[in-house]
Amino acid sequence: MTDRERSPVPVRCTPPGWPPPVLLLVGEPASARAAREFVRDHVRRHAPDASDDHVETVVLVACELVTNSVRYGTAGPDDFLRLVVDADDIRTRVEVHDRVRRHPRLRPASAHRTRGRGLVILDALCPGRWGVTDLAEGKSVWAEVKAT
Repeated sequence: MTDRERSPVPVRCTPPGWPPPVLLLVGEPASARAAREFVRDHVRRHAPDASDDHVETVVLVACELVTNSVRYGTAGPDDFLRLVVDADDIRTRVEVHDRVRRHPRLRPASAHRTRGRGLVILDALCPGRWGVTDLAEGKSVWAEVKAT
């Protein structure tokens, strides 16, 4: 997969007193639920005019990114990952940072595999608006969902 550049979109700062847009998660499947709750709350607060469809799409994207990171980007429950959310009236950006450098690969859809559908779902929800960025330690897999 080719790295994609961050889209030039307005940046919105978190107002004082609001929860930070970063959530530290442990490398276990239960983290997907915490991610869904955090993202839903964050988008509702920071983009109050967002449609229910937008919010639920962002929640699904975050869940897929976190699940992939737990499965392929952590060494187990003692390892951590970071979820970063940035929402405004134009789009919501979700990033998941983990310590593994290996990039995820988009594979063709298959009825024979029981895994590997997360990026197919991500690509359907955010066509051309997701990618991977290398970090000093690991990587960030990100996606942007346009406001609806």
